[in-house]
Amino acid sequence: MLVLLLGIILLHVAVLVLLFVSTIVSEWIVGQNYSADLWQNCSQGMSTWHCLTSSNNEWLQSVQAMMILSIIFSVLSLFLFFCQLFTLTKGGRFYLTGIFQILASLCVMTGAAIFTVRHTEWQQLPIVAGYSYGFAYILAWVAFPLTLLSGIIYVILRKRE
Repeated sequence: MLVLLLGIILLHVAVLVLLFVSTIVSEWIVGQNYSADLWQNCSQGMSTWHCLTSSNNEWLQSVQAMMILSIIFSVLSLFLFFCQLFTLTKGGRFYLTGIFQILASLCVMTGAAIFTVRHTEWQQLPIVAGYSYGFAYILAWVAFPLTLLSGIIYVILRKRE
């Protein structure tokens, strides 16, 4: 049982790291002399970088909110897991922990899906003909199934002595 708990905690911490990195790092869209993330859109001119912030894009602000909410739900889920681990009766299930982890999964999926559909509005298309998705964008999509799996494991898991 101890190995199972350690594995679940390690999966949860790995998911948290993925969520933090994908939210903070500026590598959602990359191209030659170009970089865009959730917070700014930068392109290189003659010798300087020109960056635009996301103050006017409502869809980008919703992606930011979804990614931040996913982090908050996942941290709350980990805290609730430790609380329930010591207070839950024998044979009880970690429903509350699982629900918050599944909510985190849905938030990261929603944020990444919105970015996938609307990212062309954020880019300066004439400058960026050959762009590709960056590693932070890919990490967000990898975090989605891992977070969902973690939430399902919490819902199935029973407390034993």
